[in-house]
Amino acid sequence: MKKGLILLIAAVSLLLAACTTEDGGAAPSGPAGPTSAPLAATARAYPGVGTSQQFGLWVTGTGRVTYAPDIVLLRLGLEAEALTVADAQEQARTAMAGVLAVLEANGIAEKDIQTTQFSIQPVYQWIESKRKQELTGYRVSNIVQAKIRQVADAGDVIDAAAEAGGDVVRIQGISFDINDPSPLQDRARGLAVKEAVAKAQQIAGAAGIALDEVIYISETTLSPPTPVPGVMMEARMAGAAPAPTEILPGEAEVNVRVQMVYSIK
Repeated sequence: MKKGLILLIAAVSLLLAACTTEDGGAAPSGPAGPTSAPLAATARAYPGVGTSQQFGLWVTGTGRVTYAPDIVLLRLGLEAEALTVADAQEQARTAMAGVLAVLEANGIAEKDIQTTQFSIQPVYQWIESKRKQELTGYRVSNIVQAKIRQVADAGDVIDAAAEAGGDVVRIQGISFDINDPSPLQDRARGLAVKEAVAKAQQIAGAAGIALDEVIYISETTLSPPTPVPGVMMEARMAGAAPAPTEILPGEAEVNVRVQMVYSIK
């Protein structure tokens, strides 16, 4: 019995010794990964890196540049209902052929026309006397997006498409964009950086600290197309006004936001 206890104590002692380094610290559990050394060096240079604690001086800057849109993105569709799927498809197919012909006649290239949605769905009606729903037909929806590269032509294209599609046409909405946003983004980026630097200098002066180098910078570009809700277009068409549809692009904006981090001397 005593011999077994002595052997157990010896085994535990050997295990504890294997888990302890010569200087008394815990032995490493395995080889360091490829990022261990750089992370440790970074943490020594800037305490807080690799942890949730922020460090240095964090500032943001936003650059805004306005522009006049030169592209109209028109979303239009067809919605046909019939007793059978085949009849609903034929109505939608005929109407879409007329709409596509109008778009082509107005100089819109095939590459600038894209189908964005197509669906076939059953249509039900609640029958009160039977206290249940009954199938009454089928609905076919076909939506395309057309890129109109001449903003001034947008109203004429909408009117022609509405006439060609007849009662099944639906104007889902429009948005505005620009063909080449790169120069605008470059200008907005420069303004954003300038604002961030000015903020950092002002904060450092007020706090009585000296800034060192920029150790982190990120950028976010926000330039969504300007939408025009589809309900506005449908209401305008539903009024059956003889005057042509007027499209006003107004101005849009490119926004670039940067975040910069300075180390402090």
